[in-house]
Amino acid sequence: MLEIDSEQQTARTWFESLRDRICAEFEAIEREAGSNARFDYTAWARPDDAGGEGGGGVRGVMKGRVFEKVGVNVSTVGGAFAPEFARTIHGAEEDPGFFATGISLVAHMANPHVPAVHMNTRFLTTTKRWFGGGADLNPPIPYPEDTTEFHGALRAACEAHGPGDYPRFKQWADDYFWIPHRKVHRGEGGIFYDHLEGDFAENLAFSQAVGEAFLEVFPRIVRRRMQQPWDDADRARMLAFRGRYAEFNLVYDRGTLFGLKTGGNIDAILMSLPPVATWE
Repeated sequence: MLEIDSEQQTARTWFESLRDRICAEFEAIEREAGSNARFDYTAWARPDDAGGEGGGGVRGVMKGRVFEKVGVNVSTVGGAFAPEFARTIHGAEEDPGFFATGISLVAHMANPHVPAVHMNTRFLTTTKRWFGGGADLNPPIPYPEDTTEFHGALRAACEAHGPGDYPRFKQWADDYFWIPHRKVHRGEGGIFYDHLEGDFAENLAFSQAVGEAFLEVFPRIVRRRMQQPWDDADRARMLAFRGRYAEFNLVYDRGTLFGLKTGGNIDAILMSLPPVATWE
């Protein structure tokens, strides 16, 4: 049985509530497009042989007219890292015990003019306690006004909270979401932060602001673009872009590695992969 203290439960409750509101908003967009698509939720439990205490999560997936494939996962797990992996985790070098709770979202869109997007926020406990996360925009066909609006929302979230540091977190995202073997960025960036230690309430409030900023700005961008006409050339451009997105997630993404190394649900971990992609 996974034991959870008050801070861990507070973070978990927030991530689950954010999931519920994001999924409701995405379903509303589908209804506006004349679709009855809904999220399909699948609960999963961390196997007993995955390193101790257990836990699990819920994988939510929707395939609709606007969202070709969107996954919204929440998970709360605990136990012990494998010794070799523990040496790579903040605060787990000497004691491999851990607790982790968070939300992870990836949306791949049907219309090539609507950007794909990723958002993740999490709270981890080892011998240290910290928040991490961020959000980044991944348009196959970039529009400067969409990029500016997305970054503006994240900048405002950072500037409203002491732990926020938009210039540093933006640069962190630019550095992280880089595909070395392609020598290109994965998308138009956003913010990325990790190891945010210190005052729990302040750091939670900042992570909440990131989630709220995403919920405000991304649906607005989707509604702006989802009826825009597209042709076969636009679709081909999107599928090639998705190939590079998949390469990053399978080769470099730390969240993918964390899930695989901690006995997570394989379908939930790999929900970030696009439903269709091409490599020319």
